[in-house]
Amino acid sequence: MGFDIAMSGIQAINEQLGTISNNIANAGTFGFKSSRANFASQYAGDQASGTKIGSISQSIGTIGSTTQTGRGMDAAINGRGFFVVKDGLGAPQYTRVGIFDSDANGFLVDQSGRRVQGFAQEVGSTVLGPLGDLTVPAGQIAAVPTTKLSYTSNFSADWKVPAVAYTSPDPAASPAVTPDPSSYNMSRVSIAYDARGNQHSITQYFVRTDANTVTVHYSVDGDGTSTDFGTSTLTFKADGTLDQIDGNAVNTDPTPVHTLTIPADYKSTGAPELALSIDYMGGTLFAGEASTSVNKADGYGAGNFTGTEIDKDGSLIAKYSNGQRQTVGKIALATFPSETSLTPISDTSWSANLASGTPLYTTPGVGMAGALTTSALEQSNVDVTTELVGLMTAQRNYQANSKVLQTESTVLQSLMQAM
Repeated sequence: MGFDIAMSGIQAINEQLGTISNNIANAGTFGFKSSRANFASQYAGDQASGTKIGSISQSIGTIGSTTQTGRGMDAAINGRGFFVVKDGLGAPQYTRVGIFDSDANGFLVDQSGRRVQGFAQEVGSTVLGPLGDLTVPAGQIAAVPTTKLSYTSNFSADWKVPAVAYTSPDPAASPAVTPDPSSYNMSRVSIAYDARGNQHSITQYFVRTDANTVTVHYSVDGDGTSTDFGTSTLTFKADGTLDQIDGNAVNTDPTPVHTLTIPADYKSTGAPELALSIDYMGGTLFAGEASTSVNKADGYGAGNFTGTEIDKDGSLIAKYSNGQRQTVGKIALATFPSETSLTPISDTSWSANLASGTPLYTTPGVGMAGALTTSALEQSNVDVTTELVGLMTAQRNYQANSKVLQTESTVLQSLMQAM
């Protein structure tokens, strides 16, 4: 009986050594979770028959430290949850390793080539589609014409009325005519785009005309003569706040704007007519330096796809050469009622089973799922020092059980010789 008990101890220790060795081997593996072999006694009826490995515990709930990678397609889960991927047969698998890229077919994949699961999202919409493969769009995005320019500034009350009359620029004249700097108080340039993505420079020349009035003259692409872009009149109250735009009170609904129209095929661009609304709300006429706080137009030119990155809420963001960023989907995370019961498989992943329960799919930061730390990866949660201590303990236990076998053999040999 003693022989069998010692043999069971050696067999159990061999299993424990396998677990410890696997932990140490994966100490540098991203997203790896350490395991622990749990010993349990075993009996044959009411007689002790040794020991065994009763279970293997996974430390899935212990999060490894985070290392910054600087790569926009890397992500670590800061809390519970697993990234959802599908293998070549379409079977779902779950991993904590957020190393992503796009394959030759435009699908978002992980480091093992498995397709990452998520929720597709239409550009400009917050509505998420069904769970499925995420795709990364490539190619161009079309131009969006400018429809509104917001311009807010303090038009200094210290400005003097210019003594020289303003003259519109005329690049076609010989020599070319440009406005005399002494004929206006300030000029500012804004950028607008037509429907074909052509960029136009909108120059505003601000002229103080009396104590409470500033007149705005316009030119497009340096020309204010071949096309008359008109003027706008900004009238201010005695306290320096904006009162009227082109004679319309600013407290009316809708808020008055000045409409600047760029004619069709302007400068032989082939683009249709562009009507640009210029909003001066918030403008003031206070003493002191003239300063611009808002000079922003909507719209943009066509752009080429340059890459993708992941946001902390799981948004998959496509980037373009024109500076635009579009959310095209959200990466899914799965949480389980009993995540420690998941079955570990290759590629630092797990598969679900009856004990783990049915996965709940959501997006990062929603429900029990943790948010993402982007441009970072979760390191292994293996404590090498603890594993080495366990290795030495297992070695002593192995030696003790071996000694029992040796002693048992000696006793048996002595008994055989005495007979």
